[in-house]
Amino acid sequence: MIINSEYRYEDIRNFYFENENGQQIDFQNITGKLFLYNVTGLGFSKNLEYARVGTTFVKNKDELEQSVIQGELEFYDTTYDEYKNFVDFIFQAKSLKLIYVPKTSKKVKYYRDIDVAQIDKADEDEYNILPIPITLNCKSLWYEENNFVYTVEEIEDELRWDFEWDSRFTDYENRSVLFENNGHAKAPFLLEMTGYILNPVISVYVEDELVNELSIDVTIEANEKLIYSTRDNECEIYKLLQNGTIVNLFNSLDLNNENFFKLPIGYSTIRLSAENEILNSKLTIYKEYIAV
Repeated sequence: MIINSEYRYEDIRNFYFENENGQQIDFQNITGKLFLYNVTGLGFSKNLEYARVGTTFVKNKDELEQSVIQGELEFYDTTYDEYKNFVDFIFQAKSLKLIYVPKTSKKVKYYRDIDVAQIDKADEDEYNILPIPITLNCKSLWYEENNFVYTVEEIEDELRWDFEWDSRFTDYENRSVLFENNGHAKAPFLLEMTGYILNPVISVYVEDELVNELSIDVTIEANEKLIYSTRDNECEIYKLLQNGTIVNLFNSLDLNNENFFKLPIGYSTIRLSAENEILNSKLTIYKEYIAV
């Protein structure tokens, strides 16, 4: 493949790999040493079954199949060194995400948890380019990471809210966030709350009606953190101590309650409360899409 030198980096869609430490590999940097093209599998496939009823067919099975993304990597210049660095990056990572930035007027990053299932290797072609077919098995839907962060800082003997990530806290007393889920599925979330917190409660409301609530009978001391995740592959709740020790809080949950829930499609309000004032918290909501 010969790249047109008149193409601009910002005029094409972009792909990246990202590991658990936030380190990235850029696959679309035309002026760099690596390029990904001929990408397929960005859509979706369903397993559908129907029962015939007279002259009509009634759907009785509708399952989303696992997506497989394929493409071809091209390595330039010192091709073996770049290939070796790429393979090292894959095998040294504990987890990998594919980041996809479509060519749109508004650059939006979509993430997908993936495993690298296959990489082939051939010889350099006549242009000294090393083409490498690659296959990725997808472990999640596409998702956006929407972050809502607040901290309280003491400035000249007064408390001041420091807002980040364009968050919209609608109720300072209860620490509520109004969120619109315009994705294709219910949205899981990750909540990180820093102590001191006494018996926190996580509530979800739709049109002022309580639809989900989790009360946690626990004390989070200063310099400790509560971690609560409702992602399907990471359902967890624990206390992180200052020395890095993890204290599992599953035993504090009511087994008769729906303890891990997601935000429904449409508008909902997630409310954080406790027996004391919550001063520091980070809420990451994963808006999921079947196709982007």
